[in-house]
Amino acid sequence: MATIHIDETRPLGTIAPEIYGHFSEHLGRCIYEGIFVKPDSGIPNVNGMRTDVVEALREIRVPVLRWPGGCFADEYHWKDGIGPLESRKRMVNTHWGGVVEDNSFGTHEFFELCRQLGCKTYVNGNVGSGTVQEMSEWVEYMTFDGVSPMAQLRAENGRREPWKVDYFGVGNENWGCGGNMTPTYYANLYRRYQTYVRQYHRDAPIQKICGGPNVDDVKWTKKVLKTCFAAPHPEDAHGFMDGLSLHYYVHPGGWKNKGSATVFTQEEWYATMEKALYMEELIRLHGAVMDKYDPEKKIGLIVDEWGAWYDVEPGTNPGFLYQQNTMRDALVAALTLNIFNSRCDRVKMACIAQMVNVLQAVLLTEGPRMVKTPTWHVFRMYRDHQGAKALPVEIEDAGTAGGLPMVQASASRMESGELTVTAANLSMTESRTVRLALANRKAEGASGTLLAGEAHAHNTFDEPKAVTERTLAAALEPDGGVSFTLPPCAVASVRLW
Repeated sequence: MATIHIDETRPLGTIAPEIYGHFSEHLGRCIYEGIFVKPDSGIPNVNGMRTDVVEALREIRVPVLRWPGGCFADEYHWKDGIGPLESRKRMVNTHWGGVVEDNSFGTHEFFELCRQLGCKTYVNGNVGSGTVQEMSEWVEYMTFDGVSPMAQLRAENGRREPWKVDYFGVGNENWGCGGNMTPTYYANLYRRYQTYVRQYHRDAPIQKICGGPNVDDVKWTKKVLKTCFAAPHPEDAHGFMDGLSLHYYVHPGGWKNKGSATVFTQEEWYATMEKALYMEELIRLHGAVMDKYDPEKKIGLIVDEWGAWYDVEPGTNPGFLYQQNTMRDALVAALTLNIFNSRCDRVKMACIAQMVNVLQAVLLTEGPRMVKTPTWHVFRMYRDHQGAKALPVEIEDAGTAGGLPMVQASASRMESGELTVTAANLSMTESRTVRLALANRKAEGASGTLLAGEAHAHNTFDEPKAVTERTLAAALEPDGGVSFTLPPCAVASVRLW
């Protein structure tokens, strides 16, 4: 039996709701067909946003959405995506599939989507091929409330009131697709560009995100922080940034041999689990560097691209990155979110890649049909962690599976005093009995939800509920503990009061 010890007396901090964020790029069918359709498409929509998709995303309480990229961000010129549709420029999406981008989804459409979702906005600016003036004018267009050329242009395009930009990313992957820059060169560009991300509303400041490392590139983190962190004013503890990004994808067979999303061996299963758990080490590595400059942890580590990345589904455009989503992906999501919860002192936002039809998507669409993936169910089961106080957990007798701990978990306390415990069984074949033990009180009641299935199980348009949540049998013990059984490759969420 695995015992999860939970200590309410030593909260780790508040789990920022933004840790449960999402990423939408102009890539494949993420935005077009996935989120945004023509009003006369026959698919129910509000101002072009698919009603089924919006409703499903609202159910998992999407807290923040990142857009327009990704690699696409550093070739995106925002003025191409405003004004009458018939006058918007058409371009070739050179990064993703070589298809025509008609810019029918632009700034106004993004803010309309966020309005419907009720979420915060994370806009990624163009450093790779854009100018300082272009970035400055975009911020003015979005946020300035007064008399100015960009505010007037916004009004001419049908929006008199400014929007609120919560986060602004100054470039994306500038070590790679965003310009193949050296860390020092990018860091100096960042200092320059961020200067012109003006704070037009002091009561609604834009949080600036600096482009951080790829995976374990600590050298990038060190050099960027050395150049960028120095505070422009002594009282400014944040220096030039509010967050530093980190990108990490799980590739079971490595970057060049990613493997199939649905056909995999037991060895590949455990390789996937091991790589998902590596997120903990990455946070430790980069967090140690950040601690030297920011010991009070006022700068957030922003993991704004994460998830599993496999080979595309057979017969689909290789540049569209469309892949299925199995119970293996549910475990990747569960392990990663548990790590983020437990490291909420440093991780302040994260965005799974991506929202619809791309990589580890929470939703898949095909014409008018939509499927909720196992990953969507994990986000639904974990939603009560948002804004709660993270609690330390220690797992006794976790067991082993494929050389890894069999059980992994996180816990939090809501304002109501109720606890949420989320646990994952990494084993592909064995069940594990789990007991929850509270350090300073007895549980008076418990209820739970379980997501379980054969490792390769996934939802299709013909069988959309092959993998879905069901009630977990959680037994309240005389001493105030709670016990339940975790089947193989399963995720559980338990509420205690």
